[in-house]
Amino acid sequence: MRKIIFAAAVAGAALSLTACSEKTEEAAETTVDAAAEDTAENVDVAAEAVDEAVADAANGADEAAAEVEAEVQNEPEAEAQAD
Repeated sequence: MRKIIFAAAVAGAALSLTACSEKTEEAAETTVDAAAEDTAENVDVAAEAVDEAVADAANGADEAAAEVEAEVQNEPEAEAQAD
């Protein structure tokens, strides 16, 4: 009789561990999916920031080049920028 009760208890424990593992696996999968979405959004934001920084650097380089050209050619900076 004890063996049957013990076997039933072991079987019940094994089933509850399996159910717990499935819940844990589902929770982990949900967490991974959310992290992947957050990462994708952060990459998009970072890409936009890099694009803006590149545009700012290009504008700064154009302005600096126009200033140097204006100084070298003795002309107004507006004329140098038009060249």
